[in-house]
Amino acid sequence: MAQYVFTMNKVGKIVPPKRHILKDVSLSFFPGAKIGMLGVNGSGKSTLLKIMAGLDKEIEGEATPMPGLNIGYLPQEPKLNDEHTVRESVEDGMGAVFAAKGQLEAVYAAYGEENADFDALATEQARLEAIIATAGTDSEHQLEIAADALRLPPWDAKIGVLSGGEKRRVALCRMLLSKPDMLLLDEPTNHLDAESVDWLEQFLQRFSGTVVAITHDRYFLDNAAEWILELDRGHG
Repeated sequence: MAQYVFTMNKVGKIVPPKRHILKDVSLSFFPGAKIGMLGVNGSGKSTLLKIMAGLDKEIEGEATPMPGLNIGYLPQEPKLNDEHTVRESVEDGMGAVFAAKGQLEAVYAAYGEENADFDALATEQARLEAIIATAGTDSEHQLEIAADALRLPPWDAKIGVLSGGEKRRVALCRMLLSKPDMLLLDEPTNHLDAESVDWLEQFLQRFSGTVVAITHDRYFLDNAAEWILELDRGHG
């Protein structure tokens, strides 16, 4: 495994009219580190996460993830498809798993067809079963547990009719279940009740990847973070 999953070298961000939000930020993130990010409003915390997520590339310096790193990012105002149901939105995060399950059913059915190519079907079956096994055979159970813990709206509710807080909980659930290598969380406890926050803390403690979370919740910080990163007037 690489020594660092993400490095930043003299990263800066300038916004009109030439104001530095970030300046000369150099950081290296260890695999599996749990980091809480602190700083006053306007210190550049959300901007730093956006840069790490690869959504803001107009920067000074270099921000470099480890090759192949899968990053999950929760912004303060996540974008979801208003036409999707809650279940469709969450399953989008587990797309490869649910797609593989559907394709596997088709493979099983194809075995009964006349002139079926059993060798090709067996190869495809093995590929799909490997995808499902990697995610865990209890993916449906994981989905139900997370949905209950995060107090998601009914599965058939349309995203377009949800409140901002409900959309954010859906986005959080979707991201956590997508099993990224690194989580970037901007105020993850917003719109969560005490029991949901407790579940999230336990989830992050079990999570094997790297976590960087902006939070003003000191209790959450104490329970979920091992390291503190403080931004002070654009400097880390």
